[in-house]
Amino acid sequence: MLRHDHVRGTDLLVLPERVVVLHGNAGSVLRLCDGARDVDGIVAALQARHPGAPVAEEVPDFLGRLRAEGWLT
Repeated sequence: MLRHDHVRGTDLLVLPERVVVLHGNAGSVLRLCDGARDVDGIVAALQARHPGAPVAEEVPDFLGRLRAEGWLT
């Protein structure tokens, strides 16, 4: 579950028995993981919001790491 911590001013990924503090734009990426978009759709949406950012290189790796940890299915 993705939550925003107003005290810390950051997004949190709340898992059973664990909380992961997200940094940078990680929360923005995870908000796009809605089941309607695949990785390419997430990358396209982020490229439209952040032209020139290395989204196509970084986002698939980031999502792959989350899947490997079992935090994203």
